[in-house]
Amino acid sequence: MTATTAPLTTAPERATRPPSARLRAWATRAPLMPALLFMIAVTQLPFVATLVISFFDWNALYPQARRFTGLDNYRQVLTDADLRHSVWTTVLLTATVVLASLVLGLVLALLLDRRFPGRGVVRTLLIAPFLVVPVAAALLWKHVLYNPEYGLFNGLLHYAGGPRPDWISGTPLLAVEASLVWQWTPFMMLILLAGLQSRDPEQIEAARVDGANDWQVFRHLTLPHLRRYLELGALLGSVHVVQNFDAVFTITSGGLGTANLPYTVYQSFYQAHENGLASAAGVLVVIGSIVIATFALRVVSSLFREEVSRA
Repeated sequence: MTATTAPLTTAPERATRPPSARLRAWATRAPLMPALLFMIAVTQLPFVATLVISFFDWNALYPQARRFTGLDNYRQVLTDADLRHSVWTTVLLTATVVLASLVLGLVLALLLDRRFPGRGVVRTLLIAPFLVVPVAAALLWKHVLYNPEYGLFNGLLHYAGGPRPDWISGTPLLAVEASLVWQWTPFMMLILLAGLQSRDPEQIEAARVDGANDWQVFRHLTLPHLRRYLELGALLGSVHVVQNFDAVFTITSGGLGTANLPYTVYQSFYQAHENGLASAAGVLVVIGSIVIATFALRVVSSLFREEVSRA
């Protein structure tokens, strides 16, 4: 038997070797370093500063009285009655808006999945509310629709001989929720419409050949297929709605029991000048958003894996 040995590498040969995989990786990433440093400076450094301030009793009107208090601000956020109410309002507002938007978005997606003349125009018009600036959308609902004197809702009720209620004073939280549902339904519709158009048409055709009606096809084929898309829409919508400030500030100014956690942070920081307390509340909002975003990323990853496996 003949034994073979690897040839010895001389110094000139080692010098002419290509750079290592690690150096090639750094060379590939180098153009992205300015953007990475910019993102760290814009997002992470302010968050670290907010985290540090949250451990201090820091009133902007009395900067000399600043002192370290540890977790006292977090205890106050979690035990204060007004702050607990704002947390409950945030949960209720987010759940109501996301669920209503999902249901309406599913109905509109099912309608747009059918072919009919002018479908492109209708789709564009339905997407429009999501493209409106949030503050402009809130002002539209407050003055054009809700106003008790010249609002569209009361105008229609007046012509019908009905009452002319004050929508914002009578149902303040519902008024905020309606404006957000109007704005977020197109987002849910787009996600669910993409899910509907990714169905396997052969399965639907086979089910219809076997005698399944529209409801059976929807219940046993369409709805299970849309489960991931429904989860994705719910998670992404929750990430954004839980941080909503514009509608609450514009429509009710946080009054009448509509102050959510972001608005409470605004009140603590800009009105009460309690920097430490506001920072603690803001950190809790960020932690909640990160938890929701983590689930959203997992759903997105599972969707991509399913698409790759189908391909």
